[in-house]
Amino acid sequence: MTDETTKIKLEDLGYDEFFDSKYRSSGLEGLSIGRVVAEHKEAYRVKSPNGEYLAKITGKQIFKAVKRADYPAVGDWVAISELDGKKAVIRHILPRKTILKKKYSDKQDAQVIAANIDTAFIVEAMDRDYNLNRLERYLVLTNEAGIEPVIVLNKTDLIPQIELDQRIKEIKNRFGEIDVLRTSAVENRGLDELTNRISKGKTYCFLGSSGVGKSSLINKLLKKNAIETREISGSTGKGRHTTTTREMYFLESGGIVIDNPGTREVGITEAGTGIEHVFDEIISLSQKCKYVDCAHVREPGCAVLQALREGKLDKAKYENYIKLRKENEFYEMTDADKKKKERRFGKFLKKAIDQLKELES
Repeated sequence: MTDETTKIKLEDLGYDEFFDSKYRSSGLEGLSIGRVVAEHKEAYRVKSPNGEYLAKITGKQIFKAVKRADYPAVGDWVAISELDGKKAVIRHILPRKTILKKKYSDKQDAQVIAANIDTAFIVEAMDRDYNLNRLERYLVLTNEAGIEPVIVLNKTDLIPQIELDQRIKEIKNRFGEIDVLRTSAVENRGLDELTNRISKGKTYCFLGSSGVGKSSLINKLLKKNAIETREISGSTGKGRHTTTTREMYFLESGGIVIDNPGTREVGITEAGTGIEHVFDEIISLSQKCKYVDCAHVREPGCAVLQALREGKLDKAKYENYIKLRKENEFYEMTDADKKKKERRFGKFLKKAIDQLKELES
């Protein structure tokens, strides 16, 4: 272990009064404090002032865990017992300031992206990846987690300036006065602006699909090729999953950044507040609806549908709102409710097919 590593302070890892108060009130005196900087299969890398350790959780923690969020995640502060050979045992996870989660459509449990994030850079590439609805999903996730979102339009060298300006106008019209950065790792555009958004001791994560250039931007911030990168496929235009694990990196400026594997599926979990924040225009309109429990789909006296008919509400934003709200409602249902709903849908589908056959005979 280098002298440079041994000199590191907890504050250099992002430790502040919030976590210190949690540590002191948890009866953990005698245990060292470290931060999870990478997650591997059944093991974690934890960094502390005493060095870096390969750590595992106890069998008791595994037994008590009922969901994925009960396990450590990159960004977590943990109390550890240090062992020989730079190994450690994670005894306790300190309460989180923020936790960023998403859901896969085929899984009940949510996936933890990272913990204790201050700002999320939501990266969209200016090629086939650009998608306002996906941006909206990320904004719902970050707002629900209480994390500041910043949109990064990357690979701006791929489109003319007039087209870039039009996309920024679309984003402002759809999302209001959100921060939007323009970058190009190839031509070193916007890197100073990105660097200036990163403060010492604060933690930032990069979100986005594979191939949008998250790792390339982090390499630029690190001023070295610490993360392997690959270009998107020329035949499909889709990103390749170069980053396979979440990992934390420390900048010379004192900022802390997390690289995440790319994903094309951004499922919503427990996002009621996040949806309300991102779709505040629709929420405001809903106060004028005739019925308190209006679903804004076909009800008479619906102020949301009226605004949609009059062109005062963006159709794409409305459609995405309905879709995200249904996803959130389905996620919050119990397993029994979901099975009951699926059975009802199965009966409805069978009846519809039988009726169709009768009409065709």
